[in-house]
Amino acid sequence: MQAPTLAHWLARLERLHPKGIDLGLDRVRAVAERLDLALHAPTIVVGGTNGKGSTCAMLDSILRAAGYRTGLYTSPHLLDFNERARIDGVNASDAQLIGQFEAVEAARGATSLTYFEFTTLAVLRLFAAARLDAAVLEIGLGGRLDAVNLVDADAAIVTSIDVDHVDYLGSTREAIGFEKAHIYRSGRPAICSDPQPPQTLLDYAARIGADLWHFGRDFNYSGDRQQWAYGGRLVRRSGLPYPALRGANQLLNAAGALAALEALSERLPVSQQAVRQGLLTVEIPARFQVLPGRPTTILDVAHNPHAAAVLAQNLDSMGFFPVTHAVFGMLRDKDIAGVVARLGDRVDHWHVGPTPGDRGAAAVAITELLRAAGVAEGAGKSITEYKTIGDAYFAAREAASADDRILAFGSFLTVAETLRAIRAMPAQR
Repeated sequence: MQAPTLAHWLARLERLHPKGIDLGLDRVRAVAERLDLALHAPTIVVGGTNGKGSTCAMLDSILRAAGYRTGLYTSPHLLDFNERARIDGVNASDAQLIGQFEAVEAARGATSLTYFEFTTLAVLRLFAAARLDAAVLEIGLGGRLDAVNLVDADAAIVTSIDVDHVDYLGSTREAIGFEKAHIYRSGRPAICSDPQPPQTLLDYAARIGADLWHFGRDFNYSGDRQQWAYGGRLVRRSGLPYPALRGANQLLNAAGALAALEALSERLPVSQQAVRQGLLTVEIPARFQVLPGRPTTILDVAHNPHAAAVLAQNLDSMGFFPVTHAVFGMLRDKDIAGVVARLGDRVDHWHVGPTPGDRGAAAVAITELLRAAGVAEGAGKSITEYKTIGDAYFAAREAASADDRILAFGSFLTVAETLRAIRAMPAQR
């Protein structure tokens, strides 16, 4: 019998547990103990509603520029699961991942694990064996009960706090801030990049005796059009280049990353040149990613109102485009109306497609929400439904002139399907 492929493993893991999301650390901690799992390198855990992926990418890029061998764990992926686990800037291979899946499977016994819990243990075990100098780990959902919170991080960053995942984290910033604050540890650096964090986060950090680094008090940034400067408790870095990542909030994310590196400077010293090089070369797909060519195509995984507000600001900074086409799909447990409201009238034509899976939303349901949110139709405005996101993208591409722009956003799934459609275009067009 042929050995299972990575695709077979992943398909099996999706069916392993009765719930797709089942927050709690008891089951996953029990299996971690059987695996004798421990990371033997300084570790930074990053949580937050938005900005955590960009912050992780900047930390990894700067640390690699400084000569460190890094492990970077992020989620979800866009096209290939291997994107979630990177060692020294390279995606883990199928064989590496399958080997770790086999080890987790052998250790779990009768313990049921979700897809995320199982794969998190596998990636952590991969990192434990990789002789890393540093690890950067992104929280999947929330913080307190997320599988990544098994790790006793040497430093933790909360990037931003806004209302999202209300079924799991609560419906207020105070409730969500409490959940996210639990990635902090007593006596260790606790970075908060949110300029106005909920009191629950501040109270929790104080209660456990975390070393809270609060944006605006312990670290900050300033800049002009050419360069920017970071100011921390003891370190000032001036003459820095803007990060290669586009977007209005990237200096806030970069400042949080530099605060964590300042806090860990005795264990992970980083030169000014490494910071510069890391910021200039950092890459992360689908965070206001502008593709080359015409019409201008923008990919953004914005999937909550806070991210949509930043996206609107970024769109406004691009200059004039006669017409904006949106390729749009969201998960049904997201605040679709709130996202649409933040975009206002910046979109002229909505090309709506369905999102797959248990949390997916049908195109007709999204269309109804767009209309309920007051999106105009007629006189150069439209909403059109398609069978797939790929069909929506092809229609937007055909309708757009060379001077227009196409925005694909609303979900990782939406951006991934758009990317697949773009890849398929040479063969089909």
